[in-house]
Amino acid sequence: MKRGRKTNEANSSSSEDTTEKESKRHKVVEKKTTAVQSPDWANLLQDIILQVFQYLPLLDRAHASQVCRSWNQVFHMPDLWRCFEFELNQPATSNLRTTHPELIKQIIKRHSNHLQYVSFKVVDSSKESAEAACDILSQLVNCSLKTLGLISTARPSFMDLPKSHFISALTVVFVNSKSLSSLKIDDTPVDDPSLKVLVANNSDTLKLLKMSSCPHVSPAGILCVADQCHGLRELALNYHLLSDELLLALSSEKHVRLEHLRIDVVSENPGQTQFHTIQKSSWDAFIKHSPKVNLVMYFFLYEEEFDPFFRYEIPVTHLYFGRSVSKDVLGRVGMTCPRLVELVVCANGLRPLDEELICIAERCKFLSAVGLGECEVSCSAFVEFVKMCGGRLSQLSIMEEVLIPDQKYSLEQIHWEVSKHLGRVWFPDMMPTW
Repeated sequence: MKRGRKTNEANSSSSEDTTEKESKRHKVVEKKTTAVQSPDWANLLQDIILQVFQYLPLLDRAHASQVCRSWNQVFHMPDLWRCFEFELNQPATSNLRTTHPELIKQIIKRHSNHLQYVSFKVVDSSKESAEAACDILSQLVNCSLKTLGLISTARPSFMDLPKSHFISALTVVFVNSKSLSSLKIDDTPVDDPSLKVLVANNSDTLKLLKMSSCPHVSPAGILCVADQCHGLRELALNYHLLSDELLLALSSEKHVRLEHLRIDVVSENPGQTQFHTIQKSSWDAFIKHSPKVNLVMYFFLYEEEFDPFFRYEIPVTHLYFGRSVSKDVLGRVGMTCPRLVELVVCANGLRPLDEELICIAERCKFLSAVGLGECEVSCSAFVEFVKMCGGRLSQLSIMEEVLIPDQKYSLEQIHWEVSKHLGRVWFPDMMPTW
């Protein structure tokens, strides 16, 4: 009897425990079901809202911030203000998009110390818009920018400003941003002293410097940057700033391997610009130190100004001729540019480039992209060129007017033959694609 009583008591206790567990389980399920059926949007996790806001345009983000206090708090979180592009123009004379002045005030007041990746896009050519950009720059005294870009979509903009006004605003950023890594300041009145301020405060972090068409910078100024900014990996400048000393500084043991060097060779006044020659030994030292560098050269010269160029081997990889270039120069390209990857010729004249193209195909073993504009090439020579380059020609942009029919190929036949050697369907272009 005692044993039976104990057994009954044990079974009763076990039954009560099971009932209690079942009750708890049902309560948990009910809570989960209720949560699924009736979400409390006001209490969504801030990091989820933040992720949603990051995909919204600024105006939509601002409208969403008015939904509730929680969403408004997210709207002002630092993560949403690290990257910003100021678009500036004069609304009275332009219908182009512009950043509202009230928003600019709010950014300076509440988020200037959050900004890290900033660009200023002057979308008209007015001096007033460039001045507005400088005024904003001069107020970023609490910033710590990592990237800064000054972009003029319609020139001259920044060049119209008094140099002292521009330099004063720019040095505010140079002094206060101790970790600037990327700087794009094309077509601006930046000068040597301001570059020294840049180097003094950001020499350990600067990796990219793009400053073509900056007439107040001397070769000594850019050499100062190369001498002290040993982490510099990308550089873009005008040819008049290129020197043997600069190439040797970029090739020193202290300097990292350069990944991208762009040189703009520009002449505005034919016959009045004297172009210096860079020694072959300097190019050799440079390419030995940075064997994988992309050397990009843009030529905007008149035919009589090409004499100092392509006289010996240079390590150019991407070559663009923005004005007419002679057969002689293109022939020298084939003989002196063995690392060439891309070639674009906007114009040549009325003399066929058959031999020149064949020479380039023979000697430029890495060539993978070609564009020809106002030039002439016989269909037979063009097919031979494509046959020699083969499938590595990933980009082939040739105007239909460039190809001259001959006894072997007509315009109707050539696209089949070229397609066969490329390994894909190809047709001549009706207009340039570059």
